[in-house]
Amino acid sequence: MIVPETLIRPAGPADDAALAELDRAAWSTLHAVLPAPVPPYGPFFDDRHLPGDYLLAVREGVIVGYIRVVPPTPLAATAHVRQIQGLVVAESARGLGVARTLLRAAMDKARADGAVRMTLRVLGHNAPARALYASEGFAVEGVLPGELFLAGAYVDDVLMGRSLATR
Repeated sequence: MIVPETLIRPAGPADDAALAELDRAAWSTLHAVLPAPVPPYGPFFDDRHLPGDYLLAVREGVIVGYIRVVPPTPLAATAHVRQIQGLVVAESARGLGVARTLLRAAMDKARADGAVRMTLRVLGHNAPARALYASEGFAVEGVLPGELFLAGAYVDDVLMGRSLATR
């Protein structure tokens, strides 16, 4: 049996509809801080979410995941840092290493862009994501207890980061 390869590529404007559909299908209380999307749906890309911010995972010609990586602030003092602000994998592609492949590609791109540090925020109850990040060298650098009120419960906001000096 031949296992399809996961290809990573940058997003482009033509990916808007496919990414919007993927985002809606993957919505979950495990990782979402916004309510479930309802029609009418807006575009995926906007002034704050540009195609250049995203790397896509493609298997057999279908987009099965994305990662959004941006500078954490517009300040020159944080120009050396990149922050993951979204990692989504289609349910059909989970367990195939797609998230790990996206994460590693994002770190490689950040290094190539001159970044030396990567950070992210993850919900405290999202054990699968936290385990993935920890396995890729991210450490918990802070916890904001009960920072978010989601689905009737207070949820911790966990801050994680790592150096990009090593793989």
